Amino acid sequence: MVTARRTAPEAKAKADPALDSDSSQGQIRQANERVILAAAESIFARAGFGGATMAAIAQASGLPKANLHYYFGSKEALYRTVLARILNDWLVPTHGITLDADPRKALEQYIRAKMALSAQRPDGSKVFANELLHGAPVVKELLSTDLRKLVQGKAAVVQAWVDAGRMAPVDGMHLFFTIWAATQTYADFDVQVSAVLGRKNLSAKEHARATEHVVSLILRGCGL
Repeated sequence: MVTARRTAPEAKAKADPALDSDSSQGQIRQANERVILAAAESIFARAGFGGATMAAIAQASGLPKANLHYYFGSKEALYRTVLARILNDWLVPTHGITLDADPRKALEQYIRAKMALSAQRPDGSKVFANELLHGAPVVKELLSTDLRKLVQGKAAVVQAWVDAGRMAPVDGMHLFFTIWAATQTYADFDVQVSAVLGRKNLSAKEHARATEHVVSLILRGCGL
């Protein structure tokens, strides 16, 4: 008589059913945190830190206010997490700017990624801009340490490309300031842009037009 032998994964699952429960709880927590962060980003963008309330964020998220305090503790902690998330999402596209990369492709991908974020996450840009306009009380240390170190590294890559004759002479540090200003204006000043263009808001077609303009202008300025 042949007895069916249980595989190791099956045995583990049956021996420890709590594992499935823990995994499910973890997924629920992550999903709830994403919803809360998105709602907080929207509320902070419109009301600022001082005007935003946990009650308003809870209402926007569709979750009980108790969940916000459970996951983040306080409005201050939630605000810090929102800012850190925005900055992280902005910096991820810089990973393609490396010594062995093609300058045109690397810079174009970065510019397009920043323009896409301006279209997809305008509230994030507004939250960050408002923080800076108030003297960056929460992220100032981060700006002068982690962000400064990253931009210095990427500017060094740009300088290496310049030295190798792979692009026109430009100031690497100020190139990033120019890219940030050109891309984030479509989020921070979308009302102004739309008004001048005679639109109610910036359509996907208009944003695509803006993207091509910004990409072309910056690349040509870099001799690419």
